[in-house]
Amino acid sequence: MAGGGDELKLLGMWASPYVLRVKLALSLKGLDYEYVEEDLKNKSELLLSSNPVNKKVPVLIHNGKPICESQIILQYLDEAFPDAGATLLPADPHERAVARFWAAFCDDTIAKASQQASSGKTEEEKAEGEKKVVEALEKMEVGLSECSKGKPFFGGDTVGYVDIVLGSFLAWVRAGDAMKGVKRFDPATTPLLAAWAERFVELDVAKAAMPEVDKLIELAMARMAGAAAAATN
Repeated sequence: MAGGGDELKLLGMWASPYVLRVKLALSLKGLDYEYVEEDLKNKSELLLSSNPVNKKVPVLIHNGKPICESQIILQYLDEAFPDAGATLLPADPHERAVARFWAAFCDDTIAKASQQASSGKTEEEKAEGEKKVVEALEKMEVGLSECSKGKPFFGGDTVGYVDIVLGSFLAWVRAGDAMKGVKRFDPATTPLLAAWAERFVELDVAKAAMPEVDKLIELAMARMAGAAAAATN
């Protein structure tokens, strides 16, 4: 389906930002693929056999061979399809290493702190997580300035690897903002990131792939209700 005899299949779950990354990358590279929605409460044999270690989505299957973990999949797509559509990672080795650093920072620091801020066991844990998020975004502001060199995106004039990794969280960020009455990407404290986020969500590829905020809010409310019910049993 991808052209040249290549067949691509993506195993995912509609609300996952990590799956969204792969959808965005496939779109930017102009690659056709088959999408398979997974029920994570009843995982398919295909998912379990394709990712037996972590048993998680996303999994990209290319000509029958599975690739797991979203950032690894993005890098794989750039290497396996170098002439297709957009190039995600910079050509310069140092710039490529810097992009990988900030992408790792998104998952290892920002995402983990956000999880603590929203799902900490105590109010103190949540407050500590919130503090970590604010500090991490201030550092990410510096990263955007360094990577973009005054241009619209981390990738420069066009969307690149770090844009996809961080941008995949924006639908959930907007859902959280709506639920809490806040603005996570605050123009007062991180003006570059705030402007970047507005540009990213207006991209055609983002509009086509990002889940609806209202549906994410519904999912979040259902999960919160389920967690509360479980805590009282």
